[in-house]
Parts: sequence; structure tokens; C-alpha cells
Amino acid sequence: MTDRPQGLQRGLTQYGDPDFARYLRRSFARSTGLSEAVLDRPVVGICASPSELNHCHRTMGELVEAVRRGALAGGALPLAFPTVSLGEPFLHPTSLYLRNLMALDVEEMLRAQPLDAVVLVGGCDKTVPAQLMGAVSAEVPAVQLVVGPMLAGRYRGERLGACTDCRRFWARYRAGELDAAEIARVEGRLAVTAGTCAVMGTASTMACLAEAMGLALPGSAAIPAVHADRLRIAEATGALAARLAVDPAAERRTMRAILDPRVLDNALRVLLALSGSTNAVLHLAAIAGRAGLALDLRRLDALSEETPVLVDLKPVGEGYMEDFHAAGGVPALLRELAPLLHLDVPTIDGRTLGEVLAEPLPEPVDRRVIRPLSDPVAPVGGLVALFGTLAPEGAILKRAAATPALFEREGKAVVFDGLEDLARRIDDPDLEVTPADFLVLKNAGPASPARMPEAGYLPIPKKLARAGVKDMVRISDARMSGTAFGTVVLHVAPDAASGGPLGLVRTGDRIRLSVKERRLDLLVEPEELGRRREAWRPPPVPERGWARLWQREILQAPEGCDFGFLRAVGTGR
Repeated sequence: MTDRPQGLQRGLTQYGDPDFARYLRRSFARSTGLSEAVLDRPVVGICASPSELNHCHRTMGELVEAVRRGALAGGALPLAFPTVSLGEPFLHPTSLYLRNLMALDVEEMLRAQPLDAVVLVGGCDKTVPAQLMGAVSAEVPAVQLVVGPMLAGRYRGERLGACTDCRRFWARYRAGELDAAEIARVEGRLAVTAGTCAVMGTASTMACLAEAMGLALPGSAAIPAVHADRLRIAEATGALAARLAVDPAAERRTMRAILDPRVLDNALRVLLALSGSTNAVLHLAAIAGRAGLALDLRRLDALSEETPVLVDLKPVGEGYMEDFHAAGGVPALLRELAPLLHLDVPTIDGRTLGEVLAEPLPEPVDRRVIRPLSDPVAPVGGLVALFGTLAPEGAILKRAAATPALFEREGKAVVFDGLEDLARRIDDPDLEVTPADFLVLKNAGPASPARMPEAGYLPIPKKLARAGVKDMVRISDARMSGTAFGTVVLHVAPDAASGGPLGLVRTGDRIRLSVKERRLDLLVEPEELGRRREAWRPPPVPERGWARLWQREILQAPEGCDFGFLRAVGTGR
């Protein structure tokens, strides 16, 4: 047993009299009906994020109860508490804008309350990154538990899943292939159960990476939200947290203690093998920064050349998350990647990754979904980093979801100055645009008033879509959903609103993209760019509140869009 204070003895409220603080706390705790014996147990916090404005988290209540069962059986006192909740499509201007607020909420609640260990229960896109960021900074022993993905729906004989299929059908609607009545029928069949998106979008990607980094129990990432195994893994997670609560070595197994460059490399390998969400690069950079680490985009790019895509799921393949779970999930994928991974890294349950992978899988691996290293979906990773005069600090392209014929290309820029300009002109019949042009959106990055929304997946102009154009080169400082696809260059840094070269691009400029050379270059003379820079002005600083703090502290995409003052000391601003 540890000598440190446990349970309700931890972190006493400061009245200047510790005995009084202890007496008062226990008195109020007993008012909830807890027995004196239970009050002496170590406390497992259940950090929950339910909300009726967060559709992904509809099963949160039963997950909390399952965690509670596991913690009670393990001899702990489980106490649930809420934090900020982020429901992706229900927030303005974007959920990323509030990710750091949730991370700060989680961090401070983990520090302020008498918790010996904590289970983080989340799922929707920015929720899991926020919880991991907060837990890494708080340095309280913590385990991640995700709500799990939804099941696919059915429509006219095919399976549908949010949100890759929603984008596919919306593109058909814009092209005039579907009428309003038909797109309404599709709308009712895209999301038919509780849970996160049914494909390898941001939520599922981050769930898989949490498991791959050893921050969640093996096999926990891909279990569907409505599957009985989701409740069983929740109970097991509560039991693990109870063990951490009394383990004298638990403080050496905090998330911050587990994270190191080898773990980050493993996470990048898994991200590439999954052909996961581009958003994961940003979130991993933020999580790493909380542990004093830096995510190097050039390292990502080097690993991408060595790491094949092994998982055949939408948006780049055919399967859904329920197929990935049935095929063996993250444990099966890690076993295929084992020759490329650091196996001596620790995990939250005390074993090394190698020890976890030494255990046999319960079922044979479905090779239609999780391919062997010898027969990959693609020989190289799904993501690449680009650099050049248009992106001095880097940009991201999901090549696995893009059109190879567009990879080596020079084109004319058709520029939209922001989201309002995009909405106003993209479908204008008089817009001067051809399929060979590059659509460029600026002023949608982290320093802009738009706060880096998932707007980088610019729609194909309607007149081109109706002529059969399916893909074009699109460039922006915004993000795109992990469920999206296309030749889309994202996270251009520095962003336009902070003075990056993207802010100087004008319609008619020539841009060169070379995936082979990892280049993104603006082909405009330096003298002309100098003249444009003299006329450039930054956006106004908000007057108050979170918006003002965001504008003052927000970092660029390569640093995860975290706040400078929240990163670990020594990581840099």
C-alpha cells in the first residue's frame, strides 16, 4: 500500500484547519447515504461528458454504471462527475474551438478533487483528445474509456454509415443525381444507433490511438457502442482504475509518465496503418506537447514511407468500424505491425506492449479487413506532410483518400477569402473555374475568427459537379473531417490570419503541388509578395472571454492548436 493520502483524505479544502476540513468533507459525503466503511475506500473518479447536445454519448449513463461496478468490486469508491461535453455537429463555430476549454476543465477537476485514479469516459471527436490532454497535464493515474462507434444503417440494399456516406450522397445531391426527397431518406438512415461515426473518422482514430499508446485497455477501441462487450470493457476499466488507486507504483504509470518518443512513434505507425483522420496529427501534437514532447511532421513523413496501410475501412476502403471490431480490432492490427513497433514501452495496466501482444487473440483475424504486412491495402502510409513556400511550417495531405492523378500538378488558384466568401461564390454559375484549377480557402485557420473548422473539404463547384467532376486539388488552413476524402491539402501553416503566405494568395496565382517531392509552393515573385504583405492586416482581437484568450494563446497546427501556456515547460511556446 502507498503512504500517500488516499480517498477523501486527499487534497483537503483549505480552511486553515485540516482536521476540520476532513470532518466537514466526511459529514457532507455521509449526507449522500454512503456508509462510513465505504468512505474510507480509495476514490476512483469517473470523468463523464454526457449531454443531450452530444448524440455520440447517448449511452454514457450505462457506461458510467458499468465502470462503477468494476470499481466497487475492486474495493474503491467510484464517484462520477461531469465536465464540458463536445458534440461535433452541434457547436459553433467548431468543436476544436472548445477542445482546449474541455481539456482545461478536465485538468483542473482532476487536480482539485480527491481522486486516487480516474476513468475518462468520452468519444466524440474532440472529447477524447481533450480528456487525454487534461489527464496528461494533471498527472493523476487515468484510464481512457470510449463510448464506441455506432452500427451502420441500411439504404436500398447497401450499408450506410456516418459520415463518409453522408458526404458521398451529398455530393450526388449537389450534382443533381438525387432529389430533395431522396436525400431526406438518406438522412434518416445514416446514423441509426448511439455512438461515434461508423467509419475510421476522427473519433475512431483517436480511440484506436489511445489503445495503441497503452492509455486504454487492449481491445477497447472498436467495440460498438451498443454491444454488450462495451459494458464489459467498461467494468474492466473500472476494476483497473481501482487497482491503480492503491498501487504504490501508479504515479509512475500516469499518462504523462507513459508517453515518450517511442510511444509517439507507435501512435504514428498505427495512424498510418489505419489511414486514419488528418485531425489525429493535430491532436497527437497537442497531447505530446502536454508531455514535453514534439510531434515532428518530417518524422511522420519518414514513417509514412515505411508503414503500409493495413486496414480496409471507409473513408479509404469499404468496411465499417463494426467490421474492424469483428476482425480483431486494434490488438490484431498491433500484432501485424509488431516488427515496426517499440514493444518495450509500458501500458496503463502495468505490462509492456510486447507482453500484451504475446497473449493469443481470441478469434482468427478477418484478412478482408485487417491485412497482413505481406499483403497490405497500400504499401505506404495514408498521410504525408508537405512543405514549401506556401507551407513553410508544413501541411497535411491524406494521400490514401486522394486521387493519385492529381499528386503532381501545377494549377491556377481560385481563391476564397473566408467561409462567407466560399458560401457566396462556390456555386455561382459565373465563377471562373476549371477542373485543373486549385480551390484555395484562406482565413479558416486557428488564428482566424472561424477557429479552424472542418471546412477544408471544399465542395466541388456545382457546375463542375454536374459535369461529372469528382475531385480537385483543394488547399486551406482549415481541417477536414476524418470521414472525408479527396485531394485536400490541410493545416497549412502558418495560417493566413497569423500572416502566413497563404494569406497572400490571389486568384490567378500559380501553385505547384508535388506529393513525390513533398512540396507545396506558391509561384509568385518575392517582390510581389512583399507588396502584398505591406497591405495585409491581421484580424481584430476579440474584446473578452474565451475568444480573447484563444486569440492570444493559440498555437499553429504543427503544435496541435493548443494554448502556449498549457504546454509542458520546455516544449516551447
